[in-house]
Amino acid sequence: MSGRTHARACPERTCVGCRERAAKSDLLRIVVNKDECVPDHRGTLPGRGAYVHPAVACLDLAVRRRAFPRAFKVQGPLETAELRQHIEQPAPQ
Repeated sequence: MSGRTHARACPERTCVGCRERAAKSDLLRIVVNKDECVPDHRGTLPGRGAYVHPAVACLDLAVRRRAFPRAFKVQGPLETAELRQHIEQPAPQ
């Protein structure tokens, strides 16, 4: 047996906006509550999740590509106002 230790791989997810793979910890998990996309800060809300970079550019791409309804397998548009407000607010210092 060799003396090597295996570092645990960091889980990766794909941003539904820009379609780039990134570490799960660098992305914001989104879930659907009724007909609204809401941020899941802790990653513990029930249901299917989609991931997006916490950047307005990626959110805009996801909305334009209709990525959220496709990711959540729902018909029709989903409201993203709360999600946009969360992403646009400045990070706490």
